[in-house]
Amino acid sequence: MDKPLTIAVCVGEASGDLLGAHLIKALKQRCPNARFVGIGGARMIAEGFESLYDQEKLAVRGIVEVLRHLPEILKIRKGLVRQLTDIRPDVFVGIDAPDFNLGVAEKLKAAGIPTVHYVSPSVWAWRRERVNTIIRQVNRVLCLFPMEPQLYLDAGGKAEFVGHPMAETMPLKADRTAAREILGLPSEKTVFAVLPGSSMGEINRMAPLFFQTASLLLQRYPDAQFLLPAATAAATARLTEILAEPEFAKLPIKMLEKQAATACTAADAVLVTSGTATLEVALCKRPMVISYKLAALTYAYVKRKVQVQHVGLPNILLGKEAVPELLQHDATPDKLAAAVTQWYDHPEAVAALEADFEQLHLMLKKNTAELAAAAVLEEAKSAH
Repeated sequence: MDKPLTIAVCVGEASGDLLGAHLIKALKQRCPNARFVGIGGARMIAEGFESLYDQEKLAVRGIVEVLRHLPEILKIRKGLVRQLTDIRPDVFVGIDAPDFNLGVAEKLKAAGIPTVHYVSPSVWAWRRERVNTIIRQVNRVLCLFPMEPQLYLDAGGKAEFVGHPMAETMPLKADRTAAREILGLPSEKTVFAVLPGSSMGEINRMAPLFFQTASLLLQRYPDAQFLLPAATAAATARLTEILAEPEFAKLPIKMLEKQAATACTAADAVLVTSGTATLEVALCKRPMVISYKLAALTYAYVKRKVQVQHVGLPNILLGKEAVPELLQHDATPDKLAAAVTQWYDHPEAVAALEADFEQLHLMLKKNTAELAAAAVLEEAKSAH
């Protein structure tokens, strides 16, 4: 009897679990009897996935945290490679988490198992030399952004643009009135959203700066309300501590559990730390000011390595500075408040930006899971 098609998948964190669940659903439609095995989270397990290890053990952020858990992570990686080499899946799909997954892929590819990496690392932004390493480690890369595949093709690899899942799940027209109703906010109120980032390092650097900016905005707009979505329980705890400091204790800031898209849609303007969140704000069609600060030495190193004119995803994708970026020395409360005010005081500029963001949304909106499933099956067949 033929063994069923076996697809190995490995994800490192919650966002990967969601991509993985969508991919498994799309693959099951084409191959109802397929077996899915590897490392996955709750959403993938709900789709019938067999997880050989607890996915939470891989969701470690920050250098110190990673170092502390490194022996365990390496042990899991070794065990996973050993088990998958025994199982001999038809294809291995590493979803995001490149530091973990590309190492697994390299060993499986050497053992004759086709490998796919789903979500290209930001090679277009910095450390472009990684492209050559990645195409040695995997047979194919599935990219979320349209400018990525060419880098792999130019280096002799296989890659394609499958669209961004966020562009599929978010509405093309953002409903500000509905978002305000959900959050219990009057339609005419001045509302700003503040997104200082999700990792502890980002929160510690950016939250005080953003709260100082909020104080300045409050002087200009005394009835303003600030929304602060927190991604995790740890983020909520740390933000609560910072807000309890005397200089911030009186700020009218409403903390929300997750709900970032609702908060951004409801806001007149958004102050956001550079990262994936900037794309979410763009898909909410809201004006934003992007900021980032790093330790001085890290910044000097990164600045030398960065190969793009802009750091914010909306600006990179649109190929122009559609929204202001205030980084490092320019990231001051005065400059940030002035940039937010510019948006608030110029509705005609906001209307033009909304049109740009709608174009961006359409550019990224594809049938992502279907395209990814087709590519994965193509690689699986290539081995036979």
